[in-house]
Amino acid sequence: MPLCCVRQWRIKRVDTSAARRMPGVLLVATGEDVRSDGLGDLPCVTPLVNRDGTPRHDTPRPVLALGKVRHVGQPVALIIAETLAAARDAAEAIDVEYEPLPAVTEARDAVAAGAPQLFDQIPGNIVFDWDNDMGDAKATDAAFAEAARVVVLELVNNRVVVNSMEPRNAVADFDPANGRSTLYTATQGPHFVRDPLAEVVLKMPKDMLRLITPNVGGGFGMKAFVYPEHALVVWASRKLARPVKWQEDRSEAFISDNQGRDHATRAELALDANGRFLGMRVSILANLGAYLSPFGSFVPTRSTDLVSGLYAIGAIHINVKGVCTNTVPVCAYRGAGRPEAAYLLERLVDLAARELGMSPDRIRRINFVPPSAMPYTSATKLLLDSGEFEEVMDRCMVAAEWSSFPARRAQSERNGKLRGIGIATYTERCGGGFPETASIEFKNERIELVMGNQEYGTGLITSYKQLVSDQLGIDPDRIDVIMGDTDRTSSGLTGGSRALAVAGTALYEAGRTIIDKGKQLAAHLLEVSAHDVTFTEGVFGVPGTDLRLNIFEVAKVARDPAKLPPGVEPSLDTTYHRVPEAQTFPNGCHIVEVEIDPNTGAVTIERYTVVDDFGRTINPLLLEGQVHGGIVQGVGQALLEQAMYDAESGQLLSGSFMDYAIPRASDVPSFTFSTHNVPTSANPLGVKGAGEAGAVGAPPAVMNAIIDALADRVGVRHIDMPATPSRVWEMLNGSPARAR
Repeated sequence: MPLCCVRQWRIKRVDTSAARRMPGVLLVATGEDVRSDGLGDLPCVTPLVNRDGTPRHDTPRPVLALGKVRHVGQPVALIIAETLAAARDAAEAIDVEYEPLPAVTEARDAVAAGAPQLFDQIPGNIVFDWDNDMGDAKATDAAFAEAARVVVLELVNNRVVVNSMEPRNAVADFDPANGRSTLYTATQGPHFVRDPLAEVVLKMPKDMLRLITPNVGGGFGMKAFVYPEHALVVWASRKLARPVKWQEDRSEAFISDNQGRDHATRAELALDANGRFLGMRVSILANLGAYLSPFGSFVPTRSTDLVSGLYAIGAIHINVKGVCTNTVPVCAYRGAGRPEAAYLLERLVDLAARELGMSPDRIRRINFVPPSAMPYTSATKLLLDSGEFEEVMDRCMVAAEWSSFPARRAQSERNGKLRGIGIATYTERCGGGFPETASIEFKNERIELVMGNQEYGTGLITSYKQLVSDQLGIDPDRIDVIMGDTDRTSSGLTGGSRALAVAGTALYEAGRTIIDKGKQLAAHLLEVSAHDVTFTEGVFGVPGTDLRLNIFEVAKVARDPAKLPPGVEPSLDTTYHRVPEAQTFPNGCHIVEVEIDPNTGAVTIERYTVVDDFGRTINPLLLEGQVHGGIVQGVGQALLEQAMYDAESGQLLSGSFMDYAIPRASDVPSFTFSTHNVPTSANPLGVKGAGEAGAVGAPPAVMNAIIDALADRVGVRHIDMPATPSRVWEMLNGSPARAR
């Protein structure tokens, strides 16, 4: 099932007659066809209020282009055929008459006078103009008026392509007997995709669409949402009353998967004479792409409250303008706004230290929120309940051998290389958001954990088994985890580093309920008081006696109402719905050493050290793997990755791995990783979340190290990501284009 795609054009005519007559072709459809058949637009599910009190604009996004193609990769026609070759031949036979239109790909260009307008109803391409309601503009102005020093930095958070190992896919089937459709597709939570797909796009009751997600080869936020292909395969299968399959290839992924980041930012920091932070102003132009993605208005706005970081800053004012351009839509990508906030903050803090003649650790040390101030409400109204930020930094500096860096720098210089060291601290907001539901069900001598969220390479299945095994004393080999089926599971979402903090807590609370109920049943069966019954390693018993029943024996009796005491409901099966009570704030410190070859501009990471506070560790090996993966993705953004568009045509220039670099094992050293965990009070497990932490801390740490290596040589204040060899070489040889 191929989809015909073009670039920025007005559609004047689409002639599909020849394609419909080709051998093996079963169905050909255009935007007009599917719209006339009732298909709706893809939704943005996050409302937003502008600073003037009006709602944000909508950017109607049809599943097949109607009237205008706004970005390379937007589907124009759908072809269903018996074979992929036949479908591709038919795609070539479709005759589309286009009127070329000017394109704009950069946010700064899109808001300039005379820029091409993507939507008639959105003046200046500004989809929203948002101010943080968490800060106070007047208080921020007052802080700047009192400042002894103001540091200003303009930077770009470069656009990246997600490139999950498994490209997107979808298979739909239709059962005429009951009128239900089944969609098999990779998601990060089947209900999260199924519900808006059915109700908003397909205009059908959601219980008439079953969505099954089997094993998923990576998601990183990109697979959490509805795409045009989801709707089209379901619609086509219902039309044809037979299964329809679509499989994306890598080239299609580059031009159709939601992309990440792409902010142009101006940040200002007000300091007193001693280097204490008084206030901060942040102004962001967020490139949204051609359409608002499902979380397109959330990511650049509601995550900016993390620009307060780990610091006591008196007042913060933030303005974000969301701008549409002729590019692929931007949405959540590992960190979803937290890496952007950490990058601008930690680059600004490092620059302030350099301009004030302070060491990078000293300026952070005097501005950290101390443990004695916990719980601490930041200027952006985040409630930090726990953390020992200075201790984490000190441990990281010791592990990184910070004090002996001058000797390593001198050795590099003797070898003709430049060496720099960079430090960055971070926090991210996790453990909140959507509720999660977990069920524990007894099946003879086994149990099933029925979860609403989705495993996609994170190790959740192992962690859930471990959590329940430890609590209920059941061998992990007797535990099955059920996910990915809207007919079987409750609503949930894997994303935001919140799986254990929310869904894991739901499991824990379900387990507590099972133990409490099991004690009552065991007491009844053993003819003792429930207060005398203990539960240890899967066995209910009475200390000092031989009275014992294992949990499966109790569960078997619990299924027989005749054997239950009055008032006790049958079955130990338990479902718990966890509504997060508070957010969690994992935090940490990254220290990076780089070596730069001045002859080529090539940057090599020689050392990478990180100390994190994740609250409580459930599985240390999986946790460290998550940190490693996040670091590598952050390093990729800092040194290699950038989605480049032609400014005139809107054509993606980095549309394959020939032109778009992603990190390899040889691009990173072995990591030195440890934790200094301070449990959170936000959930009974004490966990804070870890899945995105590496991607949050890595970019500023790497870039701070590069600036440290270059500052004395060329006097540079800043260089934008990615710090490619050509960019670094040009700066070393006098080009000011990418450095300031």
